[in-house]
Amino acid sequence: MSDRSVTLPVTGMTCANCALNIQRNLKKLKGVKEANVNFATERASVSFDQEQVKIGDLADKIHDAGYGVAMATVEIPVTGMTCANCAMTIERALSKKVPGVLKASVNLATERARVEYIPTITTIEDIISAIERAGYGAIRPDEILEGEDAELVARKDEIRNQTRKFLTGILFTAPLFFLSMGRDLGLFGLWSHAAWVNWLFLTLATPVQFYTGWDYYTGGWKSLKNGSANMDVLVAMGSSVAYFYSLAVLLYSPLGSHVYFETSAVIITLIKLGKMLESRTKGRTGGAIRKLMGLRPKTATILQDGKETEIPLSQVRVGDVVIVHPGETIPVDGAVLEGESAVDESMLTGESIPVDKHPGAELAGGTINGEGRLKFEAKRVGKDTVLAQIIRLVQEAQGSKAPIQALADRIAAFFVPGVIGIAFLTFILWWTIGGDFVPAMLRLVAVLVIACPCALGLATPTAIMAGTGIGAEKGMLFKNSEALEMATKLGTIVLDKTGTITLGKPAVVNLILLDPHLRDEEELLRIAASVERGSEHPLGRAIVKEAERRGLDLFEPKGFRASGGLGVYARINGQRVFVGKPDWSEELQMDASDAKEQIRTLQGEGKTAIVIVIEKRLAGLIALADTIKMESIKAINHLHKMDLKVVMLTGDNAQTAQAIASEVNIDEMVAEVRPEEKTLKIKEFQQNKEKVGMVGDGINDAPALAQADVGIAIGTGTDVAIESADVILASGELTGVPKAIQLSRATMKTVKQNLFWAFFYNVVLIPVAAGVLYPLEFLPALLRELHPILAALAMAMSSITVVSNSLLLYKKKIS
Repeated sequence: MSDRSVTLPVTGMTCANCALNIQRNLKKLKGVKEANVNFATERASVSFDQEQVKIGDLADKIHDAGYGVAMATVEIPVTGMTCANCAMTIERALSKKVPGVLKASVNLATERARVEYIPTITTIEDIISAIERAGYGAIRPDEILEGEDAELVARKDEIRNQTRKFLTGILFTAPLFFLSMGRDLGLFGLWSHAAWVNWLFLTLATPVQFYTGWDYYTGGWKSLKNGSANMDVLVAMGSSVAYFYSLAVLLYSPLGSHVYFETSAVIITLIKLGKMLESRTKGRTGGAIRKLMGLRPKTATILQDGKETEIPLSQVRVGDVVIVHPGETIPVDGAVLEGESAVDESMLTGESIPVDKHPGAELAGGTINGEGRLKFEAKRVGKDTVLAQIIRLVQEAQGSKAPIQALADRIAAFFVPGVIGIAFLTFILWWTIGGDFVPAMLRLVAVLVIACPCALGLATPTAIMAGTGIGAEKGMLFKNSEALEMATKLGTIVLDKTGTITLGKPAVVNLILLDPHLRDEEELLRIAASVERGSEHPLGRAIVKEAERRGLDLFEPKGFRASGGLGVYARINGQRVFVGKPDWSEELQMDASDAKEQIRTLQGEGKTAIVIVIEKRLAGLIALADTIKMESIKAINHLHKMDLKVVMLTGDNAQTAQAIASEVNIDEMVAEVRPEEKTLKIKEFQQNKEKVGMVGDGINDAPALAQADVGIAIGTGTDVAIESADVILASGELTGVPKAIQLSRATMKTVKQNLFWAFFYNVVLIPVAAGVLYPLEFLPALLRELHPILAALAMAMSSITVVSNSLLLYKKKIS
């Protein structure tokens, strides 16, 4: 029996009964001996048998009960991985050997481990130690956003190490291959067959085998020690068979006369070349992150004691007064205190037109100041800046696994053992059939070195890296790769009207006085604006703004009350005043029949009619209109060209909504929808087996965005933390929606091409290496008897092909 006690931080409890409920649920788990949940401290103390229950089971049980466990997420750069099996090895080591780790996802392409863990049980130090014990390197997360980019330095060191080993391999392999091939082809004299020549071959091959190729031995051992097998095992086995057979022949001549030292050396050197090129090319797929990181200046100029002082960026604090001269990069987020300028925000929003800034305007770190001098107050620094949030969003998206990757992961789990089995079966069959050991051995080596699990492991993540990186450069932020994949399956795009299709800034366009007791239209506006003073609704604010523009003195409302999406009520000078939709006045049994024709006329013109009722008397009408965004028609037409159905949701009446829908060419319009009903409408579309994308502002539409298969939020350059959205369009423009879908389609097309190549390569070439084409005498000998050197070359090129194909995404025109 292995007992353990842990303390879990619990979220979502509201009373002591909640604590008892969690306690009862935990005790139902077989293996839990004791569970005590403290409502005051919000902690669950649990004693359990580790052989029967895992910490993840406890967390799942708490979640099942309707509560949460406070978790932390950390992304740790990992060094030393060579293939997909390395990533799976680290995942297993973290999930199984680190208590408190609930989920570990390791991405080979980005070389990062994303770990969800319970902070009260484990620490970042524990996680890093587990990665290092598994035989890999880890870079502390706090080294990423401070000072020099430690991750980039580590990556460059790794590439330099690979390059050094490759050049050493070339130095010894080139003369070895030249001499060996020259002897086999009879280009040299009898001296080349002297015994000492084979010893020279051994001397040249040994540094390649045990210096250039040492990584394959250590990597293979790490993999086997953790209960799995990776590419390193295949390369180490294949090259070792050729090397040690040749050594045996050299030491014991009755075994044969021909040595294959050049085969083992060329295999290792070629594959090392492939891994080196793969590392360099793979680094380019993450170029967008590097570009974003490069936007941060190293220093900032702040005002201290009335003097401008240059300090390191990491020393800027919230509240500091920062000075930015013309042409300089804005170091942190803030608000302008003095000065005017135009700021280039294209690196955050993808929009090339500079944005005018004046006192009170927001600034984002990483953007470039124009020709003016700005003095601003630092509001967000370090990891809280918009730029840091964008970097974090992109890293999380790149580190997540797309559903399409699941198949590749399942195959990778048994791929290497399967290849080893095929290799030995090939060896036994050819030795049995042909009776000759050497050809059978060469086929065994060819099968071992031609198999490439790396191409399978890199097929999806490299394309996802490129796709999300391009998105970030163009102001389209995908929160995870699942959203990127799901966006390709969308059939219906639902657009919220206000703030999405329209500017969301309605203005008063008509005042119609109907009550003879009121002096004029301005008195009607004054009363309505007085009621709306307490309202947060855009229409209410527009009425107040119009009254302020006209310089009207407003009354103090008494007993203000709002009725969700219908209207507002208050007492003005002792009289009850209702301001709201025409339908609401009917619900309240207030007669608005005299104005029905006028209301219909206004609505037919695309205007929103608001009725003002004073003590059950219809006092007048206020008509408001919202301007359609310039890019809305272009964006909707683009969506139609992509064979997508476009639906508009609005709280407006049907006539007003229809006028706008007709103007922008909407396929289907749903009017008079209250904010809380939008989610139900999304569900209705989904019940028709449609994949639905919802586009909104991420605030009023949060539940609908969360319900949709893909929630797309129209943000701004400084608003990238919209929790409910899967995709954030930092440009704030509707044209970003078709661009995001176009990018997702291009990315997933690349993923499918990569997966097809990876599967096709292995399915076709492993049998070729095993000799299935040998009976076909009309084929060239090159294919009938695939030499291990050619097999190694093919293997080296397979991964590079996949990564290079992903890089082609950067040349894709997204418009």
